[in-house]
Amino acid sequence: MIIRNFYNDKLAAATYLVGCGATGEAILIDPLRNIAPYLQKAKDEGLRIVAVTETHIHADFLSGLRQVVAETGATGYLSDEGDSDWKYAFAGETGMKLVKHGDKILVGNLSLEVIHTPGHTPEHISFLLVDHPAGDTPHSLFTGDFIFAGDVGRPDLLERAAHVVGTMEKGARVLYNSIKETSELPDSLLIWPAHGAGSACGKSLGGSPVTSLGYERKTNWAFQIHDVDEFVKNILEGQPEPPKYFKEMKRLNKLGPSILSEQVNIPELSSENECRFAGSGVQWIDSRKATTCRKGHKKDALVIPQSKNFITWVGWLLEYELPIGLVVDNGDSVAEVVTDLQSIGLDHVVGWIQGSELDNQSTVAIQEITCQDIQSTDTVLDVRGLGEWLKVHMSESIHIPLGYVKDRAQEIPRNQRLVVHCASGGRSPIAVSLLQQLGYDDVVELQGGMNTVQSNCPQFIAIK
Repeated sequence: MIIRNFYNDKLAAATYLVGCGATGEAILIDPLRNIAPYLQKAKDEGLRIVAVTETHIHADFLSGLRQVVAETGATGYLSDEGDSDWKYAFAGETGMKLVKHGDKILVGNLSLEVIHTPGHTPEHISFLLVDHPAGDTPHSLFTGDFIFAGDVGRPDLLERAAHVVGTMEKGARVLYNSIKETSELPDSLLIWPAHGAGSACGKSLGGSPVTSLGYERKTNWAFQIHDVDEFVKNILEGQPEPPKYFKEMKRLNKLGPSILSEQVNIPELSSENECRFAGSGVQWIDSRKATTCRKGHKKDALVIPQSKNFITWVGWLLEYELPIGLVVDNGDSVAEVVTDLQSIGLDHVVGWIQGSELDNQSTVAIQEITCQDIQSTDTVLDVRGLGEWLKVHMSESIHIPLGYVKDRAQEIPRNQRLVVHCASGGRSPIAVSLLQQLGYDDVVELQGGMNTVQSNCPQFIAIK
C-alpha cells in the first residue's frame, strides 16, 4: 500500500494518492484543479490512476475531479448522500459513478468503504481504507472536512457563505451525531484530513498532516463535549469569516468545473496594448512583493502580493465575471499566478505587465506612518478579523474586516486622513490599494500593524 500526501500551503488543502503496489492501481482523494503533480507522482511510483473521488462539494477550491477523469479515464466516484440541493449536476456524465454509505471502492487489493459523515455539508462522506493483504483491520480514514487534527469541520458555511438560511444549527447537531457514530472505529485508525492550519473550514486546525482517531478522542475539543447543546454553542462560536468566493466554489463544484486545456500563453502587454483594455472592466492585480508595491504600484490595481494568502484575497476581492490583468516582476512568475487563480476558477487572464516598465504617471505609492505619527484628527481603520479585534484593538478605531471593506465603504469617512492597519502588515497594503481604487486620496498604512502598536504605543489600546 502506498499513501502520498500533496499539501497546498496557499489553500491549506491536502490531496491523497492511495495506491496498491501489487497491481499498480491508485485512487486520488480530494484533488485540486492543477492535477499535474498527481500525475507525475503516480508515474514516479509506477502507479496508474484508475479512480478519483472527493469527500464533498468543496467551498474553498475548485475540484480537480472532472479534470482527472478527462485526462486519465479514471472512474469518478461522487457522493449520492444529502438532499436534492446537494447532488452533483454532472453525475450522469461518462465515467462518473454515485456512491452511498456502505458502498466500497476497490483499488487493487485495497478497499475504501464509504461512510456518510454529514454536518459540515449534508452530502459529506469519508473513506475507510483497508489493506486486505495485511488483514481486515481498517488502516486509515480519509475524513475530508469532517475530522481535522485538533478540530472538526464547521457546519455554518452553508448559511454564512452560501446564504442557505437556517442550516448552521441543524448542521451542528448532525455533526455532533456523526462524531458520536465514530465510536465503533478503532483508536489505531490513522486520520487523513483535507485541511490543515490556516484553512477557513474550521477555527483551530492543527498543523499535523496526519493524526489518529485515538489521539483525537483524547485531545480534540469536539470529542470532549457530550452534550449536544453545548457542542452547538462551541462549534458556532468564533468561526472565521468565510471568504466571499466560497459561495461561488459551491456553485461551480456542484455544476461541474470546466476542464482546463493545455496552459494558455498569457501575453505580455505593452503600454499600447494595455490601452486596449481601458474601460473594459479589467481587474488589475499587482502581485509583486508588498515592499515593492509600497514604493509604487499600478494606480488602478489591487496590491495582492503572491504570498501564502494570495488565493484567499483574490477570492475575496475579485469579480468572477470580469477579466484579469497582472502586474508581475517578470514573466517567470506568470504561470504560478495563473495556476493560483485557476485553483478557484478565476480563469480569464488577459495579459501581464512587468512592474519595472510602469512609469511614474501610472503608479501610486503607499505611504507608511508609525503609531507615534497618528493624529487626533485621523480615522483609524482596523481590517483584521473579528476574533483578532475582540482580543485587542485601538480605541476610537473603525473595525471592518478586509473582505468587507468595499461593501461597507459608506461607513468610512472621506474628510480626514485614514490610517489603515492589520496585525503585522500583510493585509493593510491590500486594503490601502482597495481604498485608493475607491477614491480615498488621503489614506496611509500603519507600519507594523497592531503588533507594533502594542509594543510601542500602548496608550492607544482599548482592550488587552
